[in-house]
Amino acid sequence: MPFEEEISYKIGYSPVMFNSGQKSRALETYGLVNSCMVWGGLIGDISKLKMLCSDGKKKLSFGGSIKDGDLVIVYEKRDVMKAVKVCETSVLQNRFGVFKHSDWIGKPFGSKVLSNKGGFVYLLAPTPELWTLVLSHRTQILYIADISFLITYLEIVPGSLVLESGTGSGSLTTSLARAVAPTGHVYTFDFHQQRAASAREDFQSTGVGSLVTVGVRDIQGEGFPDEYSGLADSVFLDLPQPWLAVPSAGKMLKQDGTLCSFSPCIEQVQRTCEALKSNFRDIRTFEVLLRTFEVHEGKIDSCQGDEGLSVGSPPCKRRHRSSEGSAMQDSSSSTIKVRPCADARGHTGYLTFSRLQCLS
Repeated sequence: MPFEEEISYKIGYSPVMFNSGQKSRALETYGLVNSCMVWGGLIGDISKLKMLCSDGKKKLSFGGSIKDGDLVIVYEKRDVMKAVKVCETSVLQNRFGVFKHSDWIGKPFGSKVLSNKGGFVYLLAPTPELWTLVLSHRTQILYIADISFLITYLEIVPGSLVLESGTGSGSLTTSLARAVAPTGHVYTFDFHQQRAASAREDFQSTGVGSLVTVGVRDIQGEGFPDEYSGLADSVFLDLPQPWLAVPSAGKMLKQDGTLCSFSPCIEQVQRTCEALKSNFRDIRTFEVLLRTFEVHEGKIDSCQGDEGLSVGSPPCKRRHRSSEGSAMQDSSSSTIKVRPCADARGHTGYLTFSRLQCLS
């Protein structure tokens, strides 16, 4: 593995990490060659650093107020959200009452709005993380655990050029677009024309349309267009037979470029790895599992034993009676309870990464 350097500045309030092979290109994108704060020996120019972080044009943001025609995520509770396009004459009805869209216009994203019955919802911005949870499933999608891992491992940074096949429902594509913003671009392909058209509309609605180009093409059969030959920093494949697209993907990558293939079955992984052997190195496969825990405060009766102990208490601790004649301690106490969520996802797929071999 190449030596990695972590860059201690932020793009759009998200930390960026990339290896030495990506460093010069990413820094040149922002005019920060030899003038950013780096863990690894470079000397920092704090004035340029502050200018970059404060420039609103350098990041995707949902600042300002909600306008007619905007897409918002209506948040009812943790597991109940929906995407709604704001229309001044429309209303939203749910168990909390009737919400007029006209009351939403002019409010900032994140606002709490009331219904005619006094119920409320929150109006959230369509960030990639939330969009993944509410989008229409035209195909199976990638979720945040896999998405965040592959963006980091593919070393995708602002200014990157990324090729993707297939587009599907656009869950990953939306996150890729934010990762390459503001000067990079994502070229994504799907063989299904209607699916590609729907994805294109979604990208416009979520504000990443200028960063994504959607094409209709059978990458397994035809390969990527020759016009991108040698230009891509990274290639992502989500195909039934990804090994058929590996030769074309290799031609698209820059020297030392990275490739990732997502496959639900281990047999697909085996055939893809065989295809990667000839022109790629550092071939690695991962399965990413995410387990979420619920944390809340509650009253626990002391006779419940270990289950009623607060976080951090040794399991051997028990309540004891004080000396004879003294009052019994309270039978219950306030404690923090932690338990895993019941709806945790299991296996989604395997992520296989590799790097194009450098020419000697």
